[in-house]
Amino acid sequence: MSHGTLAETLSPPRAEAHPERAEAILDLARSAFVEKGFDGASMQDLARAAGMSVGNFYRYFPSKAALVEALIARDLAEVESAFLAITTSADPLAALKGALAERLTRNCEEDAPLWAEIMASAARKPDIADLLRRMEEGVQARIVRVLGLVAALPEDEAARRFGAHVRIVFMLVRGAALDRPAGQAADPDLNALILRTIDRLLDDVLAGAEEG
Repeated sequence: MSHGTLAETLSPPRAEAHPERAEAILDLARSAFVEKGFDGASMQDLARAAGMSVGNFYRYFPSKAALVEALIARDLAEVESAFLAITTSADPLAALKGALAERLTRNCEEDAPLWAEIMASAARKPDIADLLRRMEEGVQARIVRVLGLVAALPEDEAARRFGAHVRIVFMLVRGAALDRPAGQAADPDLNALILRTIDRLLDDVLAGAEEG
């Protein structure tokens, strides 16, 4: 029986009904991704890492795409919490720049290679590509929201004025994280250059908004 057929014949996923158990399974399955790679880890490998039968594993996560979706949902929850702190701070722009600087210097030795593989897989798998696109759009929308708050603009106008600049900021931060070789610390000179570039981009676009 193929995996797809097995997934279709089982009852609906139980991740929503048992979020704590699903979270624990996700952490264990992630270790198999890190060890074997996103494409190299089979569903059997993931189930084995979680200490479950394949059939029971499918009830929580019926596909790799479902696992990626859960990883993205968890990351976006953390992003939402971070951006709530930014938007409620006394200086949202400074808080945003500080969060971007922290993201650049964060130790992501395990996560970066995994996400690099997931992004490579997205070039071949439309469902993974769609999940990543939604994640990227979610992060970028939150940065736009902060800039709109600083410039006192509604979100639709902020998106029109700042959207392209925010995409560049996102690409700079993401590229720095994913390009870092495994086991290698962040390059402080490169990070300083990226942060100066981001500062200039944000300051310029906000100055333009004030003039407009």
